[in-house]
Amino acid sequence: MKRLSGFGDAQAAGAAVLRDALGGRAEAYVAGVTVGTVVPGERSPETPSLPYVLVRKDTDLPHSSMANARVTLRCTVWHEGADEAHDLAMLCQGLWLVHSGPVIRGVRPGTGPIPTRDDRTGIDLSTFTVLANIKPVLL
Repeated sequence: MKRLSGFGDAQAAGAAVLRDALGGRAEAYVAGVTVGTVVPGERSPETPSLPYVLVRKDTDLPHSSMANARVTLRCTVWHEGADEAHDLAMLCQGLWLVHSGPVIRGVRPGTGPIPTRDDRTGIDLSTFTVLANIKPVLL
């Protein structure tokens, strides 16, 4: 009989990794950062919630053996300027690339960071993806 297995919440784990790692950073563009998994409802240039780092899961592809799942995680950074958004996105990408933990076992680069602007507000942002390998858990 096969053992029942599944995978941890890669999106929550990815956000937790960034929350923990960014908390101790001294770079000016990290100051006051908030990391979350939902698009901020209020994201105007006047809102003091910048910078904001959004973590979302784009795809989840478990291997047929259930020994691994390949997840695409997307990170989008809203910031006060294009340079700061890019720098914070690069830092987030690097922090994920060196991470290995109880849910995320390893990470490879995907795309970006790619600079753009929020269509609704005009705020500068930068976005990238990574490919994360997720450890199975017995259910």
